[in-house]
Amino acid sequence: MESFLMKAAQLVAALALLVMIHEFGHYIIARIFGIKVEKFYLFFNPWFSLVKWKPKKKNPRLDANGNEIATWRDTEYGIGWLPLGGYVKIAGMIDESMDKEQMARPAEPWEFRSKPAYQRLLVMLGGVIFNFVLALIIYAGIAFYWGEKYIEFHDATEGMDFTPTALAAGFRNGDIPLSADGKELHAAQEDYMLRMVEAKSVKVLRNKRDTVEIAIPENFILKLKDERFMAYRMPVVIDRVQGASAASAAGLKEGDRILAVDTSATPSFTELTPALMSRAGKKVNLTVEREGATMQIPAELPESGKLGFQLKRITDVYPTVTVNYGLFESIPKGIDLGVSTLSNYVGSMKYVFTKEGAKSLGGFGAIGNMFPERWSWLSFWEITAFLSVALAFMNILPIPALDGGHVMFLLWEMVTRRKPSEKVLEYAQVAGMILLLILLVYANGNDLVRAILK
Repeated sequence: MESFLMKAAQLVAALALLVMIHEFGHYIIARIFGIKVEKFYLFFNPWFSLVKWKPKKKNPRLDANGNEIATWRDTEYGIGWLPLGGYVKIAGMIDESMDKEQMARPAEPWEFRSKPAYQRLLVMLGGVIFNFVLALIIYAGIAFYWGEKYIEFHDATEGMDFTPTALAAGFRNGDIPLSADGKELHAAQEDYMLRMVEAKSVKVLRNKRDTVEIAIPENFILKLKDERFMAYRMPVVIDRVQGASAASAAGLKEGDRILAVDTSATPSFTELTPALMSRAGKKVNLTVEREGATMQIPAELPESGKLGFQLKRITDVYPTVTVNYGLFESIPKGIDLGVSTLSNYVGSMKYVFTKEGAKSLGGFGAIGNMFPERWSWLSFWEITAFLSVALAFMNILPIPALDGGHVMFLLWEMVTRRKPSEKVLEYAQVAGMILLLILLVYANGNDLVRAILK
């Protein structure tokens, strides 16, 4: 339950930020062009709002023709109770509010429909632009604050742990990646995992001496679903021994590396846990490496099967490569990361239109599972930046009810010099909303099915 709440908290925090930035993009560009924004809401508010604030109106400002000028005081600001997104209600625009009464009245100068097509186009692109720029800023901030820290594959002598799907494809725990389709792999490459799962064949170093080529199944990326595919193995090196624990009683010390439990080798934490649990409540002999010497240490395991110590971080065990970026260096790095993330995301969309791709679609559960079980600012910002890129791309798709649907009609108007009728826009908006609702139910239904079958 604790891990679920932590993931849920990170998901809500990330979505709140992304929605606010997205809607602010629409809002600020609308305001620049003098368009009245009637509502600005984080999350949806059917029936009631958690927070609602409408600024007091002052004496209206008038333009040279005597028309009232829209200001920020025309907007009702609030927070809804349904965390599925957010919205700005722009006067004189056919959107999810379906305000037909307003659209039936003569157009006012401060309404969306009264503005030139290029201004309306920029308003509709505002959310997408702001989301992508936010991702670039986050990536630049990550580069500046944390830099790049990674472990070269050949330095991770115990190799990688692989998910069950990867193991079924021919990988083995402990394999060290070498190349994908003949191109050398490096940990410094942000897309090394994507390159592996999309390759036709991958070469790995197995048992620290054998080079093995693995044929990657067709559409392998879809079989992985929301699995991470592989992760560095955690050597069992003790960072801190807990007081009044089996480890303390046995005399284990900081820096000790546990190589085996009785006859069961433990090259990584993956093997240690089942080896201890199978001997819970019994006496065991631990093979330990201490300051270059190997020794046998007897230990008595409690019924929980836990020795009672904390692992050293993997970056404290293996040599790491650190690349630091100054303020001005971090900006192009952030742009590079944002563009490559968008490129990889767009490239992966081709799988959605396959049978397996449709099954792999996920909703809020799949997105929440991207976050770690413990709070990590680095992980939070990395995932938030990725979601910001994904949100920008998904919103620009030419689907009615999304920003891309409005952009599609505006481009049609700019090319043909003819405005689509309001009836066409209304029907398209309704059709788009129905389609999005179906996709929302389907994607979250997939999450539910996967949770039940897990």
